[in-house]
Amino acid sequence: MTVCVILTLRGREGNVGSALFDYNLTQVCNDRRGHAIMRRFIGVDEIEDMALGATVLGAGGGGDPYVGKLMAIEAIRKYGDVELITPDEVPDDAVVVVSQMMGAPTIMVEKICSGLEPMATYDEMVKELGVEPYAIYAVEAGGVNSTIPFILGATRRIPVVDCDLMGRAFPELQMTTLGINGVKGQPAVLADEKGNTVTVRAIDDRWLERIARQATSVMGGYTILASYMCTGRQLKDFAIPGTPTLCEKIGRTLREAREMHADPIAAVLEVTRGHRLFKGKVVDVERNTDGMFVRGRAVVAGLDDDKGRELVIEFQNENIIARADGRALCTSPDLIMSLDMESGTPVTTEGLKYGARIVVVGMPCDDQWRTPEGLAVVGPRAFGYDLDYVPVEELAATEGGR
Repeated sequence: MTVCVILTLRGREGNVGSALFDYNLTQVCNDRRGHAIMRRFIGVDEIEDMALGATVLGAGGGGDPYVGKLMAIEAIRKYGDVELITPDEVPDDAVVVVSQMMGAPTIMVEKICSGLEPMATYDEMVKELGVEPYAIYAVEAGGVNSTIPFILGATRRIPVVDCDLMGRAFPELQMTTLGINGVKGQPAVLADEKGNTVTVRAIDDRWLERIARQATSVMGGYTILASYMCTGRQLKDFAIPGTPTLCEKIGRTLREAREMHADPIAAVLEVTRGHRLFKGKVVDVERNTDGMFVRGRAVVAGLDDDKGRELVIEFQNENIIARADGRALCTSPDLIMSLDMESGTPVTTEGLKYGARIVVVGMPCDDQWRTPEGLAVVGPRAFGYDLDYVPVEELAATEGGR
């Protein structure tokens, strides 16, 4: 039996243990062998920061941060804080499952979740597997998809694993680090706000994406999905560790920079090892929702050092490529994100509007995406662009270290 012997509290205004702990509730406990272990819990303050930071890593997609944040906060206030565990804390033979949103982010802004969908998909997945998952984890970093696991964690009182399968957001189901390492994302269970559920077993993850995407379109343009059941061993081997913690750190850094009247964009770039690509005003946005994806482009006219230049960002839910004067400044799988010029607030693809003044930044992706296997799935050619991938840090160096 695990016995908790120390309880440390840190509110947003307090400073107790602030140099050591990133969470509002941290318990130092003794395990059965008498060894000290750290138990970490995510509360409302952490969700606020995490949703903000996840939107930065969402690369323009990942769902609306406000909707996901409100749902997670409501669940935590009703059922209690959620334990966040590392992949190393998951037994090798334990089963873990993803909980996520699928569909066009623009639709979710207008057609709000009922709040019951994550539990419906979880319950159906338990029936499919015949066993309760040991924990839940996120498929990606994104405004809503980083917070949905915490809705389920709070409601079902199970931990969330501090990892994900992308380290950012990508538009399609097969674009995961489990997928490029041969672990299938099936079975998958979809649920809508009306109470419909669909279980999909496909021959591979590309077919899973096609079938689930069509079902999602029929079910109203977005669904909540349970998928990527895997073992603790597979999670340790192939997941990207620490993504929720990084999201919380980015959000906290951005918030604290604002409070201190520091440069919020510089603060974000320091945490993410990112690069300023372009500064300008949005002068045109083309955006179309086909029931499955939000596709389009944004044109940004340069300001200050970039005056006289023009940047074009093309997106499929997430930003895929940014080009200035016909030359690529950043491409998938590296992250392209628009930040408000004054506040540093991340601007999603559905939030881009004429007249917005933004700084477009590029951030390096996880190393797994820079392998031949990763680039085959999420590199520029995977999205139909006839150019080879070049890391953002190399492109930034050729632009003069902007």
